[in-house]
Amino acid sequence: MQHIVIFDSGIGGTSVLAHIQKAFPYACFSYLMDNLYLPYGELASKVLQKRLLQKLKTAEASFKPIDLIVVACNTASTQSLCLLRSHTDIPIVGVVPAIKPAASRTKTKKIGLLATPATTNNDYIQKLIKNHANNIDVHLYSSLNLVALAEQKFWNGSVDEQALHTEIKNLNISKEIDCLVLGCTHFPILSSEILKALNINIELIDSGSAIANRVIDLLPVNADKLLLEEIKKPVRYYATAPISNTKEKVEIIKLIDL
Repeated sequence: MQHIVIFDSGIGGTSVLAHIQKAFPYACFSYLMDNLYLPYGELASKVLQKRLLQKLKTAEASFKPIDLIVVACNTASTQSLCLLRSHTDIPIVGVVPAIKPAASRTKTKKIGLLATPATTNNDYIQKLIKNHANNIDVHLYSSLNLVALAEQKFWNGSVDEQALHTEIKNLNISKEIDCLVLGCTHFPILSSEILKALNINIELIDSGSAIANRVIDLLPVNADKLLLEEIKKPVRYYATAPISNTKEKVEIIKLIDL
């Protein structure tokens, strides 16, 4: 039985989870959100790295056996993947903002990256741009308010559209770009609302399908087992702080102290 564990600060990683579930419909999924420290996009690097190591050790102790871990958070991935991999033998897949595919699809040679401040300000992003979009005009936009709005939509089923429109307006996204990279896993949850608020001809690009393909590479689908496992299992959700909702059953989990 394949067991895949998803890490994020909140519910944003479900946008990646949805793509992985299509490839592994009968796998077991454990989703560990560190909502006590939500959003990760405003944490100091040392604090973030400690929380992620605590999540790793907690998952190893509580969820075993684990076949693969997905760090479904751009901020966490750009800052801490190497650190996490040095502390475990479990394969770990991270999320990289889709700069490369956006650079290959743009016709105006102008693209945007919309992420949290911690991601847009990270040196890793500049390396991505240099390596994959060196001849492209890349506009950087950051928002934490959209993270909160995505959480609101997921748990409540609706979003404060006025607040979202105000946030998009304040970002002042250039009308010249034709591709906008959603560099936070929370943001695809708001794709339709973001497109409506922008009201321009633009393509939104995220990393969900690419991450699912990487998981397939590392954890091939075992077709022989599918006939024995034709019952989809519910995702098991774990959180580090209480969540008031009726959408999903969420178990509170205390992270191991380091």
